[in-house]
Amino acid sequence: MLDLNWLNTFVTLAHLEHFGKTAAALHMTQPNVSLHIKQLEQTTRVKLIERSPFRLTQAGERLLLSAQRSLQELQVCQADLNAINDMSQGTVSIAASDIISRLLLIKPFQSFKHEFPGIDLSLFNTTSTQAAELVKSAKADLGFVIAQKESQPLHFTELRQVRWCALGDGLEKWQRLAKQNKEPEKGEEPTLILLGHDTRTRDLIDMALPSLKLPKYRIMEVGSVDAQIDWAEAGFGIAIVPAFSLHPKLNLKSTITPLPGFPTTSLGYIVRQNQVLSRAIKQLLQWVSEEIANSPHN
Repeated sequence: MLDLNWLNTFVTLAHLEHFGKTAAALHMTQPNVSLHIKQLEQTTRVKLIERSPFRLTQAGERLLLSAQRSLQELQVCQADLNAINDMSQGTVSIAASDIISRLLLIKPFQSFKHEFPGIDLSLFNTTSTQAAELVKSAKADLGFVIAQKESQPLHFTELRQVRWCALGDGLEKWQRLAKQNKEPEKGEEPTLILLGHDTRTRDLIDMALPSLKLPKYRIMEVGSVDAQIDWAEAGFGIAIVPAFSLHPKLNLKSTITPLPGFPTTSLGYIVRQNQVLSRAIKQLLQWVSEEIANSPHN
């Protein structure tokens, strides 16, 4: 019989390809990692890994596929059992970007903490794409994302439409130059501060940039909406950001220009299809909906 702890150690080792890193990730000693692999190989009666250099054998590759599926199914099952049991203790894990969590989730989280003191909230600050992967694998119970497409095995529920704004001074000046068929001096082109190419929103923005009708421009890539706002406020260019991210409490000094020509997208939450939602998660979603309804730029 294969022990689940052995399989979890094997899967982690297969991903990290290092015994020491695996021990640290699983809060184990390195000898115990080696023992788990030895016990797994003895039980299956096949060699699963080559140690120097590290690689999986053909048998190891086959076991990895089954072990990943089995562990994920068990994790999903445990999450649903917790919801059915309407747990009053434990952890609810949420995946969301930093800007979504700071502007839309703080008050709902405060209400949750008061109403469900026995349940811990665990927050993964991540991109929408990574949030989807965390929910798929049941490592997160709930994800808040932008520009999610309905796809197996996830179900997306829209909470609000997202419109776009330009934050930064000088946009009208550059657009006026373009109307006059003038180009800026070399080295004086406007700089657009955008998210990196590994985000869904960047794909939407790239398609809409021609609607700005700018002359030549440069692009500065950053890793988060927060960074876009900070760099634009520091005078390094014009950030293209979701309108809801420009909250009055940020006390912004730069010019904010609505961009009605940009296509709208959706902000919402994702769960696994057929996922059982606990009373605690349903109540959290209600508080988030209320916070969104009361927020600026709704």
